Amino acid sequence: SRAGHLSFCTKVCYGIGGIPNQVASSATAFYLQLFLLDVAQIPAAQVSLVLFGGKVSGAAADPVAGFFINRSRRTGSGRLMPWVLGCTPFITAAYFLLWFLPPFTSLRGLWYTTFYSLFQALATFFQVPYAALTMLLTPCPKERDLATAYRMTMEMAGTLMGAAVHGLIVSGAHGPHRCEDAALPGPVAVSPDAIRLYSIAAAVVAVTYPVCSCLLCLGVKERPDSTAPASGPGLSFLAGLALTVRHPPYLKLVISFLFISAAIQVEQSYLVLFCTHASRLHDHVQGVVLTILVSAVLSTPLWEWALQRFGKKTSAFGICVMVPFAILLAAVPTAPVAYVVAFVSGMSISVSLLLPWSMLPDVVDDFQLQHQYGPGLETIFYSSYVLFTKLSGAGALGISTLSLEFAGYEAGACEQAEQVVVTLKVLIGAVPTCMILTGLCILMVSPTPKVPRQDPSRQLSLQRWAPCARG
Repeated sequence: SRAGHLSFCTKVCYGIGGIPNQVASSATAFYLQLFLLDVAQIPAAQVSLVLFGGKVSGAAADPVAGFFINRSRRTGSGRLMPWVLGCTPFITAAYFLLWFLPPFTSLRGLWYTTFYSLFQALATFFQVPYAALTMLLTPCPKERDLATAYRMTMEMAGTLMGAAVHGLIVSGAHGPHRCEDAALPGPVAVSPDAIRLYSIAAAVVAVTYPVCSCLLCLGVKERPDSTAPASGPGLSFLAGLALTVRHPPYLKLVISFLFISAAIQVEQSYLVLFCTHASRLHDHVQGVVLTILVSAVLSTPLWEWALQRFGKKTSAFGICVMVPFAILLAAVPTAPVAYVVAFVSGMSISVSLLLPWSMLPDVVDDFQLQHQYGPGLETIFYSSYVLFTKLSGAGALGISTLSLEFAGYEAGACEQAEQVVVTLKVLIGAVPTCMILTGLCILMVSPTPKVPRQDPSRQLSLQRWAPCARG
């Protein structure tokens, strides 16, 4: 019997399901802020509200998604898969409208706040069941780790695809040539070509949702959660959330990655703005972004090997590799330094994305070993983790974008004040550095969760590992 073994096709199709959200998230992370400031030309204070409102909306949707998914009944296609498929058409439309330039100008801030909030909420209802599906693919922890590695590799590829495709399409909208004919200082008129290019890029990215969702549904079969005791009491979402946030390994995992994920989001969001307005790297923006993402994709298998060979906590030190290089870029913003920083940052981003999703199943197992509750627990852990990380990202991006307003950022202008340049240097150097070091310190002192192999006397352990042993 190979009941716990996942086929290559299943792992690949499961990984493909994570591509759309990463394609869209990559495009928005690197280019949405630039689009809102220089194409939509809304004030930096309104951009701060757009980003903060969208992130908070996505965060608020996490407990809602966890609540409804936890109460949903199993259908012919499973308990989680219908949620992924049901969100697909709506999130496709919301993403496209996020990059559409409405004909009115006075209410553009409200337009983008609405559709960014809607997109983030729908992305949550797509991502929570997809991420929790890891626990229902197989009862074997090793196979789940392999499935997670496939997923993260595919998501890294999706991140690369999103930034590359979107960036290549809109590259003509932000070149220095747009300022050559500007006779007066101040905002430059938006080119119709820029609007058209952003609409094309949005349509190309949006179509990945239906394509990848269909492949996920065709290639992956959701299994019932046979690892939970049949007679164990089920948990309501609120009761489960109250228990999970008091579980020490989970609490410290979440707190540490609150800082680390916020640092990565700040670095991504301000890199393009830094290259455009705080250095003479206009012509290297696309190359730097692609270097980051190619490095992240190529290093994901290496980090998966490191997790197995050296342990997850030891591998976490790979996140801090980017710290000295980020400071170097802020101090010496030249093209060679930018590409070196991009390569190293890609490696750090890769392990920062792989590590929490690799550690989270161990935390779920550790909790289940201690409490022996019924099925549905995985959605509580996954949705609440995403909730907390999104809230941290919302706060970090909202405050940092507001700092640009205080520094005097002028939307659509070709030249920015010296205070803006200094602010951008701080945002890509000092801010991520402090956050990453704080998160790593918390992670290092957190207790290591017990996996089922370490407690063979428990029935749950036998249930989880029997298929693996037979396989």
